Amino acid sequence: MFNKIKDALNKFARIGVADKKAVDELVKDIQRTLIASDVNVKLVFELSKNIKEKALDEKIPKGLTRREHIIDIVYKELVRFLGEKKPDITLAKQKILLLGLYGSGKTTTTSKLAKYFTKKGLSCGMISCDVWRPAAFEQLKQLSEKINVEVYGEPSEKDPVKIVRNGLEVLKDKEIIIVDSAGRSALDDELRDELVEIDKILNPDEKLLVLSGDIGQAAGTQAKEFNELVGLTGVVITKMDSSAKGGGALSACYAAGVTTKFIGTGEKTEDFEIYDPVKFVSRLLGMGDLEGLLEKAKEVMSPEKAQEMMSGDFNLDTFYDQIEGMKKMGSMQKIMDMIPMGGVKIPKHLLNEQQGKMDKWKIIMDSMTAKEKKDPGLIDSQRIERVAKGAGVEATEVKELMKNYKQVSKMMKKFKGGKAFKRGPFKEMFKNMKGNMPV
Repeated sequence: MFNKIKDALNKFARIGVADKKAVDELVKDIQRTLIASDVNVKLVFELSKNIKEKALDEKIPKGLTRREHIIDIVYKELVRFLGEKKPDITLAKQKILLLGLYGSGKTTTTSKLAKYFTKKGLSCGMISCDVWRPAAFEQLKQLSEKINVEVYGEPSEKDPVKIVRNGLEVLKDKEIIIVDSAGRSALDDELRDELVEIDKILNPDEKLLVLSGDIGQAAGTQAKEFNELVGLTGVVITKMDSSAKGGGALSACYAAGVTTKFIGTGEKTEDFEIYDPVKFVSRLLGMGDLEGLLEKAKEVMSPEKAQEMMSGDFNLDTFYDQIEGMKKMGSMQKIMDMIPMGGVKIPKHLLNEQQGKMDKWKIIMDSMTAKEKKDPGLIDSQRIERVAKGAGVEATEVKELMKNYKQVSKMMKKFKGGKAFKRGPFKEMFKNMKGNMPV
């Protein structure tokens, strides 16, 4: 969905005259994309009407061209269309109930939410009370081991209310308790009764409905039904990494009056973030999210390690750590999505190729001695041959690694003391991060 809107904006940005005809064509492109992405037709025409009226009637702000002004209007209208404001997330002692139907990704979301809070320094516990889906507890238990969070469940018990009651006692010392409730193929009477009982026993501070992004505008109906049942405090939309209907789900929940609080952007536990419409639209339209990128970098790298990398004393050990940190931040595609590209597209196969190269570079560096990694200047042609043999690669691949290391090392020396971030291209990038739109 968003790639096609991005294409429509790029096409509009290249036209000779941004007149009424060009605006009409842009709006038609956006309409076609949104309707194909299962966005409610009424909402689509409301958005179209707002864009047209503002594009043709509003006075152009000083310093902007007509074209830039119209693109800025589209950006702001999309933000409004998808929720407007970033939700407030309470970082304090609380109980959270996750609800949802089969296939929404509720159990995986339970672990992602637990990891989110543990990264914020809060102790977490999870309760599995899905007594209907086979191996639901085992799945959550496996996930809990990966994130080092305690999970409570009773696989042989068939009363979910009893499991919740016992789990609350066992996990009473935890600051955050997350309950993974049962799902069904539909919100039937049995599930309704079960969730109402759990809601009474748990008395949760947050009631979050988990929805799959690929259900499109049907998300609005589900949000409305669950909201009437227990009074939702928000929704979590999963599968936002690949679903073309994700925009339909987001807009439908907003139209139903339910706030989207988190989105799942991949399969890994770290592929989870607070839903911020401004950043979300900015990133997906190719305008980047440098603030989000910096937040991710802080999560995977200690201040000491960052200082070491920026000190100018940059060797193959720190280069290795840098590659490790990038892997923890997500795929190359996700990292590039957070950098303002000014409409430039990097083919997916090239990003995948670079990801593969970095994985291979780690194997090559593992074949080097500690002394060589500390002092890369020691690595001559004989050592290159030895390292290549040990890593099971060609000597040319070791040379490519060394070439890239030298380029990064040179760049890091320029950043020494952080002065580079106060001038040149970085100054402009940080201006963009604060809301200016690169056209």
